[in-house]
Amino acid sequence: MMRLALFASGGGSNVGAILDAVAAGTLPATPALLVTDRPTAGALERAQEHGIPTAVLPPAAFPDGDAFGRALLDVLSKHGVDAIALAGYLKRIPSSVVTAYRHRILNVHPSLLPAFGGPGHYGRHVHAAVLAHGCRVSGATVHLVDADYDTGPIVLQESVGVLPDDTPETLAARVLRVEHRLLPAALTLLAQGRLRVDGRLVTLLPDAP
Repeated sequence: MMRLALFASGGGSNVGAILDAVAAGTLPATPALLVTDRPTAGALERAQEHGIPTAVLPPAAFPDGDAFGRALLDVLSKHGVDAIALAGYLKRIPSSVVTAYRHRILNVHPSLLPAFGGPGHYGRHVHAAVLAHGCRVSGATVHLVDADYDTGPIVLQESVGVLPDDTPETLAARVLRVEHRLLPAALTLLAQGRLRVDGRLVTLLPDAP
């Protein structure tokens, strides 16, 4: 069974959705570790409630990105991690980790990438930008992680209509409900070996009979 590391910077509602999917038996994975860059992250409490080991690794605590990458690889190896879910994690993943876990790191982003992705596009900022541009639809994307922000091959997307009276908060709430479905679904495909990657194209393979 896939041993999964959960990375989160905040309250961890997507972490909760993953743990719910594991408990329901729909996601064949073992949550092996939670990594956060913030000692105050609410996701830590979620992990501790489920008996999941945790690691607090702020990038600023290391002399450079290479040292941060080595620390991440060390803790991932210690816990026998096979794959990584970025569930509201706001820091760039070092290239050494991306290389070591090639096509085994999934991130959820609150827009229909490639729109409204990249540095500065996170959380409320994404939804405010969607509304400022007068978009009629938004949504969520799960993608494989590469060396840059929000540029990896897309695995799953789902749209959400933008309502005339939406605020960033109301739009965020609807998109978050989609995130909670999409990320566990994509992780299930990964755990089942049903993702075939060819350059930027991800093909979803049928389930074994």
